[in-house]
Amino acid sequence: MKGSEKILELMKANRLITIAELAENLAMSTRTIEKQIAKLKEDHRIERIGADKGGYWEVLDTTED
Repeated sequence: MKGSEKILELMKANRLITIAELAENLAMSTRTIEKQIAKLKEDHRIERIGADKGGYWEVLDTTED
C-alpha cells in the first residue's frame, strides 16, 4: 500500500491537510484518496479529530507488517 504510506507521511507533516490537497500532491483523484483514507481508518492507522471543517488528522500508527 504505497499510496497509503504517502498519505500518512503527508498527514504527519500537515495535520490540517485536505483530501483535495492530498489528491493534488499525490496526483490521484479525490475518490481514490477517500478510499485510501477509509481503509486507513478501518485499520486504525488514522483518526479524524473534530469536524470535517476545522478538524485535523491524527496518525495513530505508521508501521505496517
